[in-house]
Amino acid sequence: MRRYRTHAICFTAFLLLVVATGCSDPDETGGNPGLTPPTVASVAPLAGAAGACPNTLVTATFTKAMNPATIKASTFVLTGPNATAVPGQVTYNAASNTAIFTPSGTIALNTSYTATLTTGVTDVFGNHLLRNFAWSFTTGVIACTGTGVPAVVSFTPTDGACPNTTVTATFNEAMNPATIGATTFTLAGTGAAGNVTYDVPNQTAIFTPSAPLALDSPYTATVTTGAQDLLGAGLASDFTWSFTTSAVVCQAPVPLGSAANFADLAGSTITNTGPTVITGGDLALSPGSAVTGFPPGVLTPPAVMHIDDTTAAQAQLDLTAAYNYAAGVLGAAVLTGDLSGLTFTPGVYKNSSTVMLSAGQVFLDGQGDPNAVFIFQIGSTLTTLGGTQVVLTGGTQAKNVFWQVSTSATLGTNSIFEGTILALQSITLDTGAVLTGRALARNGGLTLDSNIITLP
Repeated sequence: MRRYRTHAICFTAFLLLVVATGCSDPDETGGNPGLTPPTVASVAPLAGAAGACPNTLVTATFTKAMNPATIKASTFVLTGPNATAVPGQVTYNAASNTAIFTPSGTIALNTSYTATLTTGVTDVFGNHLLRNFAWSFTTGVIACTGTGVPAVVSFTPTDGACPNTTVTATFNEAMNPATIGATTFTLAGTGAAGNVTYDVPNQTAIFTPSAPLALDSPYTATVTTGAQDLLGAGLASDFTWSFTTSAVVCQAPVPLGSAANFADLAGSTITNTGPTVITGGDLALSPGSAVTGFPPGVLTPPAVMHIDDTTAAQAQLDLTAAYNYAAGVLGAAVLTGDLSGLTFTPGVYKNSSTVMLSAGQVFLDGQGDPNAVFIFQIGSTLTTLGGTQVVLTGGTQAKNVFWQVSTSATLGTNSIFEGTILALQSITLDTGAVLTGRALARNGGLTLDSNIITLP
């Protein structure tokens, strides 16, 4: 009897081991995966993202297969201001383990939203999230467009590209970041190895070469149909373009596209006080429509206004591409926080924080080259105080000076500034400020006050 009990106990233990092993989670290995709680691996829009499209989908991808019956309106919610629930439909994509919240309509611009997955969601074995999972994002101040079929609407670079360029492709709608990678965005040519990233707020794929490209060499960039939007729709066909790099070491001007035609361009509003005079370029606003202060402000003929029309919309698309290009140029030298009294030679300079001109002058010396290019990459705000001046020497031309500003720019009272400002948010010219260049604001407004603005 004792021997029988021993065999029975051993056989029972063996069966339990077989059952435990055979019932393991198909998506995981090791340990006791059938008992492992699910977690969220990635979300879109990203946590903390600014500038999300108001027509975006909200998605959360899990680390393992989930029970679709538990992914529903009561367990996946989106709330706006005052914790007001956003109406929408919740679905689950089993192929990618992704929960999808589709708002019933376009959500509001420039508004903070919070998405929450509750502990009511379970995996296929009934394991719950250990705790509610929540993240927040903010929509942009301009609307995004989408046709239902993703497409590339702008790209850089073109012929004559400098070897230290990045390669970018901007889409007409939000894309699934998991589908933007080395297999769907490629560059063919000499020494074309690199890495691919996706700029979610700007809907832009970026190929960054591991080293500068070869001089005077042909390259072909391709975005394949494997690049998909948030609904799983891919490009209708591969999108391909070619370019040849410069024959000499250089820094090319920022490619402005149609935005080059505008002395002033903004996203939300344009407000003027006093007798501002704009010469040599047009004024545009998109998608906003509120332009005030003209007159007394004037555009010198043949300059015209483009207010929320197709020309202004295209200029904003080209500005986005130009902004991304300027921000992505490689090989930048260190840019100090205060430019006062300094002299810069041609090249690329970068500061991850605020930059100001607190007093006096800053000199940009082209060293005798009329094609000398200056690109300043500024991680936060750009501010010049009253009476300060940017001085161009050594043949430098204002058309070849570019200030990429990651937030907003302010030119002080009676200050003199040279070059094109590409700001993510707003641009303000205080009373009497003079600009030879362009004031191009992507998402925010443009505020003018008795200024003289001349297209270079």
